[in-house]
Amino acid sequence: MPATTLDQIVSLCKRRGFIFPGSEIYGGLQGTYDFGPLGVELKNNIIADWWRTNVYERDDMEGLDAAILMNRLVWKYSGHEETFNDPLVDCRNCRMRWRADHIQGVCPNCGSRDLTEPRPFNMMFRTQVGPVAESGSFAYLRPETAQGIFVNFANVLTTTSRKLPFGIAQVGKAFRNEINPRNFLFRVREFEQMEIEYFVMPGTDEEWHQRWLEARLAWWAGIGVPRERITIYDVPADELAHYSKRTYDLMYDYPSIGVQEIEGIANRTDYDLGSHSKDQAQLGLTARVNANEDSTARLTYFDPESKRHLVPYVIEPSAGVGRCALAVLCEAYAEEQTKAVPAERLQAVAEALAAFIRSAGRSERLSGETRDALVAHAEAIAGALPERLPEVEPLLALPGADTIELGKKLRGQAQPVLDEHYRTVLHLRPKLAPVKVAVFPLKRNHEQIVATARAIRRQLQAESGVRTVYDDTGAIGKLYRRQDEIGTPFCVTVDFDTLGEGKDSSLAGTVTVRDRDTMAQERVPIAELQTYLREKMR
Repeated sequence: MPATTLDQIVSLCKRRGFIFPGSEIYGGLQGTYDFGPLGVELKNNIIADWWRTNVYERDDMEGLDAAILMNRLVWKYSGHEETFNDPLVDCRNCRMRWRADHIQGVCPNCGSRDLTEPRPFNMMFRTQVGPVAESGSFAYLRPETAQGIFVNFANVLTTTSRKLPFGIAQVGKAFRNEINPRNFLFRVREFEQMEIEYFVMPGTDEEWHQRWLEARLAWWAGIGVPRERITIYDVPADELAHYSKRTYDLMYDYPSIGVQEIEGIANRTDYDLGSHSKDQAQLGLTARVNANEDSTARLTYFDPESKRHLVPYVIEPSAGVGRCALAVLCEAYAEEQTKAVPAERLQAVAEALAAFIRSAGRSERLSGETRDALVAHAEAIAGALPERLPEVEPLLALPGADTIELGKKLRGQAQPVLDEHYRTVLHLRPKLAPVKVAVFPLKRNHEQIVATARAIRRQLQAESGVRTVYDDTGAIGKLYRRQDEIGTPFCVTVDFDTLGEGKDSSLAGTVTVRDRDTMAQERVPIAELQTYLREKMR
């Protein structure tokens, strides 16, 4: 079954090396996360697919990697200094701080309604520039990558001789001093954006806005987030950003946190290029911009047909890498029963779960809200065994569960059943999988089997260019489960038949290839292995 709680994804990410809390050995730093060995591969694969789709496979796109630190005037004229604010309130009772628009007048920590009046809080991080801290010697860590594209518009246009329409794509770090970072990768203080600024002739912007909406939906489907799982939110006029004529937010239903934005596709009109241009009064701008007395350039395009300079309109598809990775993991995650659970073992789990529910319901160590939530979750699992048996571990990770002594007995009954009769698997698209192929020796102390397996790994890695690993740290069954859990599409096993030492001499020179999704196994000649895997991973 797919993930039903965000805790399942968080647990998997920590356990298997996808995502770690930032600075964990010192107690962490709220709103920061480190991508581990598998996480960095997944992240890089997502970025590579986005770049390939939007830059390499199009004839109208250029790439850019702008500096994180920019002149402070960029953020003055972009409007960020004035408008990039969240409403901040303090709870007078517990001293916690919150975004006013997220709490409906009640402190989530203590329940108090004694809150301060909302006040604007600018989310840009300041940093000192140069050796002396003076009033004018500071800059901001960029809160978005878009402005680096806008201020380089003339540079790109001059050096590439592009004609409208064309776009500039960028992937890079951005920083926002969120009041309350939360929900794992969803809202953090340091993140990566994948942004496109697509420049079009005024009057064609609405058509291009629709075309980019369809293009972005197709890309999401291509990485495993199907169209039916995405809701298109046409942002009402009174909710639009100051630069937007129209914005579509693509919304995804995350477990635990609900429907949230995974990408915005905005029609920014001529606001941005107009804001950063000099001589604005002569440009015929439609957007309302602040007067710019500092820019040294007109960010315009010379239209050869009309023989005039104009300020292009801009369509902006913008997505966060972290939110994207989280959606991909949620869609790919499954906990599947591989064989029937014997009745007596299922009964033992059910009895342990019932005892846990009774103990939790009587606990005086838990607040009423925590107790009720824990009991409700446990009862939902109990009413849907064996399908929801994999939810026992996330249940025991919920707040307050560690105070229930009978939780240890429940885990002791459930875990062996899960190990033997269920598997956790990530059905990732092969192009996104951190590891594409894992190669195992059937016997790890057999010199020839090991040598053959290592040679196959080296050959696949070198000739196919896909991430291939060798693993001999457990029995074959456990190795399969480990690779299932990290999303590896194919496992290759070298055995005695491979060496011609098995019962069937016709299998000499072949290996067993096991498919992650179907768990089916097939003998494939080593000489044909690379071609076989390449065809399967299309």
